[in-house]
Order: sequence, then C-alpha cells, then structure tokens
Amino acid sequence: MRLFVALDLPSRVRTALADWADAAAPPVVRRVAPDNLHVTLAFLGSRDEDDALVVARLLSARARKLARLQTAGALWLPPRRPGVLTVALLADDGLSALQADLVAVLRSAIGFEPEARPFRPHITVGRVPRGTRIATRDALRAPAPALTFRAPAVTLFRSHTSAGGARYEPLARAVLP
Repeated sequence: MRLFVALDLPSRVRTALADWADAAAPPVVRRVAPDNLHVTLAFLGSRDEDDALVVARLLSARARKLARLQTAGALWLPPRRPGVLTVALLADDGLSALQADLVAVLRSAIGFEPEARPFRPHITVGRVPRGTRIATRDALRAPAPALTFRAPAVTLFRSHTSAGGARYEPLARAVLP
C-alpha cells in the first residue's frame, strides 16, 4: 500500500484553492481534485498492512491543537525544474513540531526514513506533466488566495493511482483538538 500522513483541510479551503488553480494556473498544469487537497506531513511510500495498523494506532497520541494556519502565496516546486504548483503555508512552530514528532515516532515504530530536505508545509494544487518545462515567472494569472484556517484532523491515507489520477482513501483519522 502507498501510504502518507497528512493534515486535512476544511472544505471551504479546498474549494477556494481548487477554484484559484482553475482560474490562475496555465492550461498545461493538471489540477488536483478538491477532495485530494491536503498538507503532507510524512510520505511513507509502499508499506504493508501491519505498518498501516501501527501508524493508525499512533495518530491519536500525536494529535494536538494547532494554531490557525495561513497560506503564503503560490510556490513552484522544486524551484529549478518545477513539477508541481503549490500554495505555501507560513512556517508555524506548532505545525513543524507536530511533523517532527510524527517523523520521530514513525522512525521508531516502523523504521520510516524521512526525506533529507527540511519540512516545507504546502498544499499541492496542480502537477506539471513529466517532460514538460514551464516558465513560472509570469505563468500564473492571479495571486494565490490569502486564507486562514484550522486543520480539522490528521489522517493516514492510502493512495490509489490510476491513469485517471489518484484517489486517496482515509484509513485512520485523529481529530485535532
């Protein structure tokens, strides 16, 4: 199973970001479905069912109250050869602490090896097709919306990929206080 742990977004935030991507992104950028928008905390990759059960049990103990999150503009990643259009989130100590705590417990519990690069909270709203180069400087037709919100939950998702795009199945969810 391809698994990841992410913050859920309120529906109004998902709708606003999807509407913005539809209006502002270049036509070549494939939009992420509104229901698939989230903030990835840990991409676990291919894991077995036992690991999924362990992670599911760990989520509730990691759930903590977070401050309101704020969007911080459009961000193409990676910067040198963009493959995704994202909306950045302002760095927040509480969110960074939640992500670091989650990574630490996943290392111990299932041998998770996180990416070497630092955590950069963002929401992916579109993907550039493989092999396509995009000039990002003037590519967007409007600035990303300024949004402030509370994340309602942290969720373990299973990713089902197909030619029609990805579908994310929630396996476990911990409501944030």
